[in-house]
Amino acid sequence: MRIPRMLAIVLAGGAGSRLDALTDHRTKPAVRVAGNYRLIDVALSNLANSHVRDVWVVEQFLPHALNEHLSNGRPWDLDRTHAGLRILAPFTGGTGEGLPQGNSDSLWHFRRQIASFEPELVLVMSADHLFTLNLTDVVDTHRDAGADLTIVTTRHDGDASRYGVVKVGTKGVIEEFWYKPEEPPTDLVVTETFCFDGPALLTALEELGGEDGLDDYGEDLIPHFVENHTVVEHRLEGYWQDIGTLSAYWRAHMELLDGSGVDLDDPEWPIFTAPPQLVPARVGSSADVAESMLASGSVVKGVVRHSVIGPSVQVEEGAHLEDCVVLDGARIGAGVHLSGCIVDEGAQLEGPMEVRTRDCVTLINGAGEVVRTEQVG
Repeated sequence: MRIPRMLAIVLAGGAGSRLDALTDHRTKPAVRVAGNYRLIDVALSNLANSHVRDVWVVEQFLPHALNEHLSNGRPWDLDRTHAGLRILAPFTGGTGEGLPQGNSDSLWHFRRQIASFEPELVLVMSADHLFTLNLTDVVDTHRDAGADLTIVTTRHDGDASRYGVVKVGTKGVIEEFWYKPEEPPTDLVVTETFCFDGPALLTALEELGGEDGLDDYGEDLIPHFVENHTVVEHRLEGYWQDIGTLSAYWRAHMELLDGSGVDLDDPEWPIFTAPPQLVPARVGSSADVAESMLASGSVVKGVVRHSVIGPSVQVEEGAHLEDCVVLDGARIGAGVHLSGCIVDEGAQLEGPMEVRTRDCVTLINGAGEVVRTEQVG
């Protein structure tokens, strides 16, 4: 079968304001996940494992740490002479200038660049979701159905009102779409992974955008396709988590520790990254560690239970962590007892200090201050 000319666009420009201090100084796709990874690694690894070779990353908010991490695409074999990784940043002085105001508006701003690629298919993904998926299967679904748009969907047992929701008819055809409905009619949600027919996407961007651009998928692009084109679903049966809130971020890590979360160690589907060049984790004679993940460069002398410890973190003797996520370079001193907490990069915590929450997650910022507590749904 002839391989179609395919372009992947990873949207990585969001501010991620619902993650509070975690995204005050970095874009959400650059947030640390599972100790050694960044959130964007998952999307890029799904593409790499699916043998997609033309990948464009759309940036906007605080891209510096993300650019440093991307390393010209080398960890994902995208540092190529032909094809490979391309960064799309906001610009002035031509068609598409200015700052995009939503995810479909990002596509509208770069419509001329997309058109110049002449894609037959355009894969569009958000960079802030945890899941593994062979995108070749999505393309097969799309082509077999003769679709103009294929939407990756999944069943969601939580609050579906945060997402796009669909109703599916015979042969996987999407019959109705609702964007963040107050009372979702179904539990079938949109994962923000799409496969568009290239010419159909470009035509829609021109027709819908006008002079003012677009907004979010759910406001314009997806309703347009559902009403005027053939739209089908590709069902994701495995794990999927939108890392949109503190509670979702914390819960994804707890599920990872429990073995019910995203599979990051499948040898058939590796997650690639540009890891920090640090020595292996060290566990002292006074340490008590169980059901935890320790990243490179960390030194643990205290108690760590059911927690994720990031690179270069120090947990001193007399410190006690349970159900926590601790990010790069933080130091947890003697007499600090934390449960159900996220500790941001560089925090230097000294005892006596005790933060224990029930059915909530607490964020401690890089200055060591408790800045937010959020209910875990």
